[in-house]
Amino acid sequence: MDITIPSLGDIEEVEVIELCVAVGDTVNIDDPIVVIESDKASMELPSTASGTVVEIKVALGDMVGEGSVVAVVEGGKKQKIEEQEEESEQEQEQKEAPADDVMPSAVPTGDAVQSTADIDVLVPDIGDAKDVVVIEVAIKQGDRVEVDDLLVVLESDKASMEIAAEQAGTVVTLGVAEGDEVGQGTHIVTLRVQNQQRSDVTHPESVTTPAPPMKPAPSPTDSASGPIELVPASSPDTQAQSTPKASDKKVYAGPAVRRLARELGVDLSSVVGTGNRSRITKDDVKGFVKGRLTSEPAAAAGLPQVASVDFSKFGEVELVELSRIRVRGADNLHRSWVNLPHVTQHDEADVSELEVFRESLKAEAQTKDIKITPLSFLVKACCQALAEFPEFNASLHENRTQLVLKKFVNIGFAVDTPEGLVVPVIKGADRLGIWDISKKISELSEKARAKKLAMDDLQGGSFTISSLGAIGGTGFTPIINAPEVAILGVARLATKPIWDGHDFQPRQMLPLSLSYDHRVINGADGGRFMGFLTAILSDIRRLTL
Repeated sequence: MDITIPSLGDIEEVEVIELCVAVGDTVNIDDPIVVIESDKASMELPSTASGTVVEIKVALGDMVGEGSVVAVVEGGKKQKIEEQEEESEQEQEQKEAPADDVMPSAVPTGDAVQSTADIDVLVPDIGDAKDVVVIEVAIKQGDRVEVDDLLVVLESDKASMEIAAEQAGTVVTLGVAEGDEVGQGTHIVTLRVQNQQRSDVTHPESVTTPAPPMKPAPSPTDSASGPIELVPASSPDTQAQSTPKASDKKVYAGPAVRRLARELGVDLSSVVGTGNRSRITKDDVKGFVKGRLTSEPAAAAGLPQVASVDFSKFGEVELVELSRIRVRGADNLHRSWVNLPHVTQHDEADVSELEVFRESLKAEAQTKDIKITPLSFLVKACCQALAEFPEFNASLHENRTQLVLKKFVNIGFAVDTPEGLVVPVIKGADRLGIWDISKKISELSEKARAKKLAMDDLQGGSFTISSLGAIGGTGFTPIINAPEVAILGVARLATKPIWDGHDFQPRQMLPLSLSYDHRVINGADGGRFMGFLTAILSDIRRLTL
């Protein structure tokens, strides 16, 4: 039997990054055959038949698409789903279910037949987010859920996301647990829902339904499943069934873990797995690397190590867990600071007239139920400056020889929340007016503090503003939100005496700090950008030009 690539959705081709079997290997249904990788995820392709591998049709690095044959397996049994599909095509030959499999809900009433179906709930599109963790499971097996009832809560390094039920039903199986890392397509829960169908059937014994949930689950080789889907590596279902045969020692690890091991140069056969069936997790790989590094001189890590100090020797201490958002945010900031050569330029903008104009809008803003702040004008002014200096609205290509100039202007702005700093993005900010920008800022800020931001709200930024507002400070060095190349820091507005050529006048001055990637932007360009920006903020009539 040919093992082929199933539907890939919108993806045309994927790359073969690992061969899990060799010619002569014996495989069972759902054993991984190859590992394929798109630009978003790594996925294991399970066998749809049991038997002996007689031919491998692909090699490492091959690009394959839907329907491509990757291997040929002979001498075993096809996946039961195919047999069921063949039976469903010949309804007149359908087998009657055993009497003990008939559920009371299957008894027809008049012309209506009450039937049940098992629906899998999967993780939806989460964009480019990685290492998304299940932080809360709100249901358990046997629970009854209604439409919009909360199932699980996911959290990335930027935000939390609630997954709700789209259909009412009963929880049959749970695919995730708290602490699991998941990705798009990961199985969350199976719901048993009730359907009404028209039927001429009048005999209960001819109506078949799935077995009740309290019955033992069949073994993987005997169970029937739905259509084959490509499931990201972090799927618990995939993890539970994966049995790679890449080495003499069986290594149980998902594609994401194998990819991490390749990147770090780790031989998985040397790593002790702490997961189910001694499965190797990402933490196991990281712990293995950490152990190797700490057992060698600090210079091996490339950077000098900070001394480890037992502070309890000096007095009472308390260990406080950081939120996942703060931990991941710190990792991202450290990565940006280490990899990007930062340069920061400071300047002040005279926003006296802008503040007079903003104050005059407060009454109108109240009628519109909108809070208008200096940040709204900063976003608008930055849009105009980015149009004038497009290299600030760009990213350095991976090859380090090209610049990716973005034809869109999406402005991110930092929001301080109890869980840590998040950066929602105003999409198409250059096409919005002050009122619309103010409304967007209010809506996204409220969602951020309520942990209701969607993944799309946090993606696609091309330039970031970090405003301390009334918190304080006369300036700071903001860290670039890579892969962007620049970020604007805004400190506290202050009234200062400014010489006008004849006398000192009280003026409201806004401190600005522009950090940029020196590989892309030089000092002269940074100075011109700041000069243009301060000129617009000093005379808001320029925003109409």
